[in-house]
Amino acid sequence: MALILGIESSCDESAAAVTEGPHEVLASIVATQDELHQPYAGVVPEIASRAHLQRVPMVVDQALQQAGCTLQDLDAIAVGHAPGLIGSLLVGVSAAKTLAWSIDRPLLGVHHLLAHVHAPALNDVPIEFPAIGLLASGGHTAILSQTDPLHANRLGRTIDDAVGEAFDKAAITLGLGWPGGPAVEKLAADGDPSAVKLPIASLDGPDLNCSFSGLKTALLYATRGQPEGRGRHATFPRTAEDLTHQARADLAASFQHAAIEALIRALDQACVRVNARSLVGGGGVLANTLLRQRLEELADRHDVTLRLPPQRFCIDNAAMIAGLGAHMLAAGRTSGLDLQALARMPVEA
Repeated sequence: MALILGIESSCDESAAAVTEGPHEVLASIVATQDELHQPYAGVVPEIASRAHLQRVPMVVDQALQQAGCTLQDLDAIAVGHAPGLIGSLLVGVSAAKTLAWSIDRPLLGVHHLLAHVHAPALNDVPIEFPAIGLLASGGHTAILSQTDPLHANRLGRTIDDAVGEAFDKAAITLGLGWPGGPAVEKLAADGDPSAVKLPIASLDGPDLNCSFSGLKTALLYATRGQPEGRGRHATFPRTAEDLTHQARADLAASFQHAAIEALIRALDQACVRVNARSLVGGGGVLANTLLRQRLEELADRHDVTLRLPPQRFCIDNAAMIAGLGAHMLAAGRTSGLDLQALARMPVEA
């Protein structure tokens, strides 16, 4: 089995990993940047890219040490080159190019989103195809149809915020800080998901698209009341801090229910349209307990095998990059040293 070093720097995690083939993870190191971005309640691209400059060399060294190998033992270098924050991607891509050139090994440009839906196969058996994939993260939300690990068609997406971003904004509305997903889930545990009726986002049409803008607005008004005035001059009669703990918990639970139900309804339609053998999930929002439970119910209803990554492989990580890179190497899909970092890239590419 090929020994692959993976590098990931698409957003605010600096990560490196070593896999043996597409499944066996020998080392996985992730350096988060939460402490750098918390004061701004979101990822600041310039801060993220500067932090990657400091941390990518460090995590590469740690991954090699953990795996018990040297650069010369490697068979290829894989890097997430798209999509993501362009400044952050450039750091990882530049590091991977330098390493591949210095040890004369193949370079593998990996699609970050396809890597996320490969994550359930890490330290586990291969995914059975065809498969329906749910990608749910802070920056991307999409429903995919896959015939193999390297090819996918997008069946649907959100037309505005990704579901992870919607959770972040809900947390701000409720006065919970950032990152929002874990904070909303924790508060929702004390709440009643049927206490507040919030809209479940869906759009008519052949694509399985949805929107979370109406849900976010409904949560804002339910939390702070109807605004007086318009635009920048609008004022609200209250803040989240004026509500009781139970009222905020009910709002968090109701929001979580509506956001997740929108994904489940779209996936339910996908399962009707596609004769799949597996239902696969990837991305940071897959760490949400309620979402995982609802996916289990959906898989049972449609008699498909559910494949979800363990918690540590839900967030951005380099093991998924290296693992998918091993599939690329086996298929002869290597990249040249002119590999570009791309902020946007369709999964069909």
